[in-house]
Amino acid sequence: QVQLVESGGGLVQPGGSLRLSCVASGRIMFSINAMGWYRQAPGKQRELVARITNIGSTNYADSVKGRFTISRDNAKNTMYLQMNSLQPEDTAVYYCNEDPPYGFAAGTPYWGKGTPVTVSS
Repeated sequence: QVQLVESGGGLVQPGGSLRLSCVASGRIMFSINAMGWYRQAPGKQRELVARITNIGSTNYADSVKGRFTISRDNAKNTMYLQMNSLQPEDTAVYYCNEDPPYGFAAGTPYWGKGTPVTVSS
């Protein structure tokens, strides 16, 4: 069994900041696998916006590069996403998961409930 619990979302004005957290538990091998933050905006497919390897190497989607920072604490099985200079187009439900997502290879990817982020004035 795997649990991924995202938190930290909310309503923020354009230009504002939020810090998302993700706590992983269960059978997920957090300290070994690459992890990522994904988001799904209304009417759009879920996309990977930030990725971090087990040793801390990071990659970002062009749309968030320079504004978002992903980090992880393997001792706490926790991952973070610092989001600065938020824009309305960042509005989405944000999810954390392995990269590729847990269960993807078996055809049954697991997703947590996510945390909604709304950027609006």
